[in-house]
Amino acid sequence: MTAKFHIAWLMALALVIAACGQSDDPAPASEQVAEPAAETTPAETTEQETAEPAEDAVQSVVEESAAEPEPEEQTIVLAEGGSKPSQQKFKYEEGKHYTRFVPTQPTMGGPDKVEVAEFFWFGCPHCYDLEPFMNRWEETMPANVRLVRIPVTWNRAAAMHAKLFYTTEALAASGAISDGDAVRNAVFAEFHQRGNRLLSEDSMKRLVARFGASAEDFDAAWNSFDVDRKLRMAQDLTSRYSIEGVPAIVVNGKYKTGAGLTGGNAQLIEAIDELIARETIR
Repeated sequence: MTAKFHIAWLMALALVIAACGQSDDPAPASEQVAEPAAETTPAETTEQETAEPAEDAVQSVVEESAAEPEPEEQTIVLAEGGSKPSQQKFKYEEGKHYTRFVPTQPTMGGPDKVEVAEFFWFGCPHCYDLEPFMNRWEETMPANVRLVRIPVTWNRAAAMHAKLFYTTEALAASGAISDGDAVRNAVFAEFHQRGNRLLSEDSMKRLVARFGASAEDFDAAWNSFDVDRKLRMAQDLTSRYSIEGVPAIVVNGKYKTGAGLTGGNAQLIEAIDELIARETIR
């Protein structure tokens, strides 16, 4: 193997492991398999994947104005644990560590906070690896920040899991389950540790039942208008943000980044904080 071929091979491998792409989908196996696959095989897309976003989904997100010039030469002020703020130069660069939308795209919430959107799929091993980093960051994120998790709906498995995600959100909001975060973490563990692909409503019902939700509670949330509306909003934003691999992070509808661009999950968290700072000082 020549040196040039070896280098090219390493670069190709790095691209493969950076994120889960649209073609990733678990093979049509039974509900329980021995081990979760590191890479999944393509499957046909669902009607939900190819459908045009509905008008009410588009109207539910918040449009912002065109992007303003970037304050590239400014410094940011970061406060740590109540200590005296210190100045720090911007570390992450546009075009290298993140891309920028012009004009700025819609967000899920209002302009009162800087929104960090995490696009994910429960079956993606890279999303599973990022989850503990995001959970720790969420506990200490600035007060002016809103974190929203947005599941992709690229294929049958992703669409089923996206509906499960919003169903558990609805169950938590109604009080049918007490801890929505615990259920989300359990779904990741079920897929990646136990090999349960969760590709049927019955398997999902059994999982949420462990957290107190009855079959009737599950059915009511699963078939609700609110879950359907959120699914269409998620599909619309996935298209607007050109999400082609997960996990992906979008800050305030303006910046898109990921661990493949920043160099790892720890660096991604740093980049998120810096992009929040850019939005805070503008």
